[in-house]
Amino acid sequence: MKKLHLFLLSATLIGSAAALMSFTREAGDAPHQYLQLTTIESAVPGGLARSRMIATDKTGAVEEVKLENFYSMVGINFENIRFNDAQITTKLEAYAAEGWELVSVSSAFTATPSSQGSGGNGIVISRYLLKKHH
Repeated sequence: MKKLHLFLLSATLIGSAAALMSFTREAGDAPHQYLQLTTIESAVPGGLARSRMIATDKTGAVEEVKLENFYSMVGINFENIRFNDAQITTKLEAYAAEGWELVSVSSAFTATPSSQGSGGNGIVISRYLLKKHH
């Protein structure tokens, strides 16, 4: 039992020392850079909204690329979806060529009632988190 307590105490001290060293490290010494890529795709009937791909780096610099809306005046537009998929894939491939690694993707759909009562409006938002090793 005494050996277990000694082991736990040692592990706690080592863990605390490692945490303290990570907190005292300079921000420029971080082992990774992170970049956030966000796509906002309109699911508004009639294609009346805006869709965008927005990339933000650690300095706050923003790059915005126009995407197409999911709907046109006649309904869902699969050509627009294919266009958006190609734009997003091209951007992710360019980042990969620069040494960025895709860490995670999260998506959500938000809907609001239509003012005409004929369905909902909304957006599909996806966030891509990328990291690069220094």
